[in-house]
Amino acid sequence: MTHWLLLVLVIPLAVCLLAATTAMAAPPSLLQLRYTQPARQWTEALPIGNGRLGAMVFGDPTTEHLQLNDSTLWSGGPKDCNNPDAPKYLPLVRAAIFAGKYKEAEALCKKMQGPFNQSYLPLGDLKLSFPGSNRTDYQRTLELDGALHTVTYKVAGTTFTRQTFASFPDQVIVLRLTSDKPGQITFTAALTTDLKTVSTVAAADGIVLTGKAPSQVDPSYLGNTPNPIIYAEEGMTFDCRIRILPDGGTLTHTADTLTVTGANSVIILLSAATSFNGYDKSPSRDGLNPAPIADRYLATAATKSFDQLLASHIADHQALFRRVNLDLGQDQAAEALTTDARLHRFANGAADPSLSTLLYQYGRYLLIACSRPGGQPANLQGLWNRDVRPPWSSNFTININTQMNYWLAEQTNLSECHLPLMDMIADLSVNGANTARINYGARGGAWVSHHNADLWRQSAPVGNYGHGDPVWANYAMSGPWLCQHLWEHYAFTQDKAFLRDKAYPIMKGSAEFCLDWLVEDPSSPGRLVTAPSTSPELGFKAPDGSRAVVTRGSTMDLEIIYDHFTNTIAAAKTLGIDADFVARLETARGRLLPLKVGSRGNIQEWADDLMEEEVHHRHVSHLFGLHPGHQITPATPELFAAARKTLEIRGDDGTGWSLAWKINFWARLLDGDHAYLLIQRLLRPLDAGDGSTNYGGGGGVYPNLFDAHPPFQIDGNFGFTAGVTELLLQSQNTTPDGIHEIDLLPALPGVWPTGSVSGLKARDNVTVDLMWNNGRLVSATLTSATAAKHTVRYRGTAKQVSLTAGVPTAVTFR
Repeated sequence: MTHWLLLVLVIPLAVCLLAATTAMAAPPSLLQLRYTQPARQWTEALPIGNGRLGAMVFGDPTTEHLQLNDSTLWSGGPKDCNNPDAPKYLPLVRAAIFAGKYKEAEALCKKMQGPFNQSYLPLGDLKLSFPGSNRTDYQRTLELDGALHTVTYKVAGTTFTRQTFASFPDQVIVLRLTSDKPGQITFTAALTTDLKTVSTVAAADGIVLTGKAPSQVDPSYLGNTPNPIIYAEEGMTFDCRIRILPDGGTLTHTADTLTVTGANSVIILLSAATSFNGYDKSPSRDGLNPAPIADRYLATAATKSFDQLLASHIADHQALFRRVNLDLGQDQAAEALTTDARLHRFANGAADPSLSTLLYQYGRYLLIACSRPGGQPANLQGLWNRDVRPPWSSNFTININTQMNYWLAEQTNLSECHLPLMDMIADLSVNGANTARINYGARGGAWVSHHNADLWRQSAPVGNYGHGDPVWANYAMSGPWLCQHLWEHYAFTQDKAFLRDKAYPIMKGSAEFCLDWLVEDPSSPGRLVTAPSTSPELGFKAPDGSRAVVTRGSTMDLEIIYDHFTNTIAAAKTLGIDADFVARLETARGRLLPLKVGSRGNIQEWADDLMEEEVHHRHVSHLFGLHPGHQITPATPELFAAARKTLEIRGDDGTGWSLAWKINFWARLLDGDHAYLLIQRLLRPLDAGDGSTNYGGGGGVYPNLFDAHPPFQIDGNFGFTAGVTELLLQSQNTTPDGIHEIDLLPALPGVWPTGSVSGLKARDNVTVDLMWNNGRLVSATLTSATAAKHTVRYRGTAKQVSLTAGVPTAVTFR
């Protein structure tokens, strides 16, 4: 994004001022990933990032390896992905659905698809080769509080130290090598890439690697397709460069490597840029020249000392990270172990409450590292990807995964990190308006998006014109679900200018699509349903016993539309506008086919009481109304009980992100002890593995605490942090006058009897600090940004509290 340079200039002063006012964090020893051996595989390496540049640091004493990413480096470029033939099939699909001809409807849906989207790519690799052997006393750590990776070891009595971080203020990755004796640092540096190399040039003090991204990369799940990676004119270009600044010793170079010999210490600065110039600009014809951008960042950083670079980096990071401090209890025996050893000890039944604290704060660390204002949102792997054909293209999967990435943003006081998603939604609404018109003949300002999106904001259904399973490819409800994030940003921040100028127009356009998309249900006259409709990504058993996936009125569709209409109505009323449109939404909302309790006592997943093809499927889409929606609450007891039964039927296993969603579900059901069973499953240790996909059970975490689908998906990390927050604080329910109720410790697990948390956010911009002992609330302090009255709940008791703007207020319950 072209915003980066402006942000680099204005943010350092602001973050330094903010850092001075933030609360102290938990002791660093509790917020540290620690190992006594280097990473052997990618899922043992440790992530650093500044929102744009990321690296996986392996920490090998012999061959240090930083696997590099730039958030804007994708295959392809903007193109028209819409299908002008689609409108003629829509009435045929609906007729087949209403006639019960599900397979016919499925075949017709395939004719409405467009091409597959593009892939997020690895930038390259920095490798440092060191002579010698017989290293001892090895330690490798990632300090979450300072966002600093450190490696120490000894060789023949000399201690060597490496410190690595990714600076947002300076937009570079910084690596410093030191030893406690002079003249001991010798290594050779090389920059390489798995993409097309244009040139690699080593000069007096640096290496410049230039390259080109493919114009097309087929998704990995297609297998060994002919020519899966194609290079043509349309691909973007990139520039990655390092500068080596030694203290003492000598610096020599070959054509493409640099060698440092006998230095006292060395600073390596790494910068990169791509030709990306916006989602609607060709990266080859209208792209930026990445070379001067990368060079400018590098030249500016080189004027500063290591201590200056580190200080501004830590101040910037801690201004965000230290807003929330969590203590769930401690176990000194566990905390003395390495992180991988702790995982295995916990899996064998030992208590380790601060392991949950570590994973919780790791989620916040990762969001800060991969989602900063002006940049791209976190994709399926956040910022970190090693593969040219990554799992699921490492794209934005917007039928759950991208949304889950941001559930933690507002409630854990990282609202700024939410903004890249807002920008992507705005871009999608532009392309999505064309898709709504071309694919579906929608009217007015309607816009739509589907299952996948990419850097180019593809909004049409993917599937390569008939090869995608409609159970995921033809999903048309991602737009209103994404709009929930616009509303939640307002609900937490109360930023009315954001609501008026950015959020509401996008929300209205999505609501207009929903109004256009809904049709009257022939089986329930007067009721509105969606058709075609799927429940991602699960089929059902048709009356003839065959598998089917396309029907009418899936529960998730209707819950999302109910939620979106409710939020859009509230937004319009807050702004005092669009009374006629509000009336249309209220009428349509009242006509939606209501939620139904099925024959098994569960929430029905489809309009009819159909049997799912896989009872223990990873998706539990029909509980959207429980979380992240709030249509199913204790105030709807029959549905509340049916939601619980639904989860009991689905079971407690699943992929990593599925386990995380279930933690949030059980939190909303006010059952913290059951949620903790899912926490135990999510913390199951998995070895690095071979990257193969497991769609069923078996989720857990890798040695570096990355969430395992398997393979790695970052949504499980983010979903876990959101779920733990829901156990401690909820504010989704409202009073009759629209004020959010604040529920304290609504689902505290019994295994965390004593603890505290500070800096959490409740809706209506209230900051909440809590302490508890023996399972009971000891103190609660609420600080509101504005003067307001709130209903505060604890264990069924409600209190009316008047808060003065900016004044911490203690709330007590006897």
